[in-house]
Amino acid sequence: MFAVMDMTEIPLKVPPEMLAVLDRLAVEQDVTVGHLIRETLDAKLSKKCDARPPLRADERLVATMRARLAPIFGSSTDWQELEQKLHAEGYELRPASGELALHSWPEDVRLCKASDLGFSYGRLIERFRMPFPGHAQTWLFERLIRDPELENDRPGVFEGL
Repeated sequence: MFAVMDMTEIPLKVPPEMLAVLDRLAVEQDVTVGHLIRETLDAKLSKKCDARPPLRADERLVATMRARLAPIFGSSTDWQELEQKLHAEGYELRPASGELALHSWPEDVRLCKASDLGFSYGRLIERFRMPFPGHAQTWLFERLIRDPELENDRPGVFEGL
C-alpha cells in the first residue's frame, strides 16, 4: 500500500516482551525489526483501507528471501515437501490469480510472488507434474502438462538446479 521511499523516524515505545517477540520474528524472517513493523502496519492498513497489496515487493527483501529459499525450492520433489520445508522456515505459498504468492506463516502477510524469487508457477507445475493443491487456475496445468505437442518441444525442467 505504501511505497518505502522516504521515511520519517518516530519514537515507538513497546513492552520488553513485545520487543523480544519482534526480535525473534525478525531473526526468523531474516529482516530488521523496523522492516517487520512496517510490513505489519502496511498489511493492517491495507486491510482497513480495503486496498490491494503492492504489486512489487521490496527488492532487498526479495534478494534475501531468494538466497534463503532457493535451496528449498530446488531440492523439493513435490508440493507437499515444498510446503513442509517452507513452513519450517516461516513461509507458505498461496494461490494468487494465475500464480503463487509467498506469505509469512503463521502471520499471513503477503511478501512477494513466487516468480519474484525465480520460481514461476508454470515452472513448478512442470517440475512437480501437477498443479498446486487447491489452485483454482487449472488452465496452466492443462496447457503445460497435458498438451503432448508442447511437452515434446520442452527441454528437461530445472536442469542444472
